[in-house]
Amino acid sequence: MARFLALSEAISTLVRDGDTVAMEGFTHLIPFAAGHEIIRQGRRDLTLIRMTPDLIYDQMIGMGCAKKAVFSWGGNPGVGSLHRLREAIQASWPCPLAIEEHSHAAMANAYEAGAAGLPMAVFRGYRGAELPRVNPNIREVTCPFTGEVLSAVPAHRPDVGIVHAQRADREGNVLIEGIVGVQKEVVLASKRSLVTVEEVVDDLQAGSPNSVILPHWTIGTISLVPGGAYPSYAHGYYGRDNGFYKTWDAIARDRGSFLAWMKENVLDKGPEAFAIHAKKAA
Repeated sequence: MARFLALSEAISTLVRDGDTVAMEGFTHLIPFAAGHEIIRQGRRDLTLIRMTPDLIYDQMIGMGCAKKAVFSWGGNPGVGSLHRLREAIQASWPCPLAIEEHSHAAMANAYEAGAAGLPMAVFRGYRGAELPRVNPNIREVTCPFTGEVLSAVPAHRPDVGIVHAQRADREGNVLIEGIVGVQKEVVLASKRSLVTVEEVVDDLQAGSPNSVILPHWTIGTISLVPGGAYPSYAHGYYGRDNGFYKTWDAIARDRGSFLAWMKENVLDKGPEAFAIHAKKAA
């Protein structure tokens, strides 16, 4: 059965220096609060996995948490580049950052393989693509039954998988609604898992057919963090703060403005700030 811990205790217990950490949520339910707590606790040398590293990984990379990023697309959605990611790669500030780039299909299949306990993912893909030239972890295998040549990548088996969800019940079952990405696969593939939720309820009922329920026996730890996905959105709770994504472009371009913003809004504050912002976005 999943255990319930405060976010600070959950991160201090689950995330260690040098870990491989996957934080997923496609478009919405991005676990910003958990990422900020990792920053506050000063974790270092992390390998960060995410299909679409956006603002939260830009912040974690800029604060020196990461040594490597494994991803399939990186940017500020609808706005432009991730300036902290770019400077870490190009100028090694605040520390060098290695990158391993894949396609979306490869990342999703790698999570599924990890969830199934397999060492690799095999799929049709990368035909005519250039990524295999720069990523040695993209290989080819021949099907022993048909002779077809297929692509293969290592399975994702993170040390820690972190996702955000709408609700959990008191037994530790979790409900995810709206746009569903690879949250289920991340939890199942990871050695240790954390789900932050908007609320804890007595009766967990799916409100729409596009829902995923994670049984309590699949989850390690749950933290109650209202607003924990802000400035992304949580379907049924609050909207996406599009203005912040635009504002972030200017904040992150300069080291000084970036560090000042992080001190004021992350280092000097706790998860309760997310609830305040999310109410305004509701």
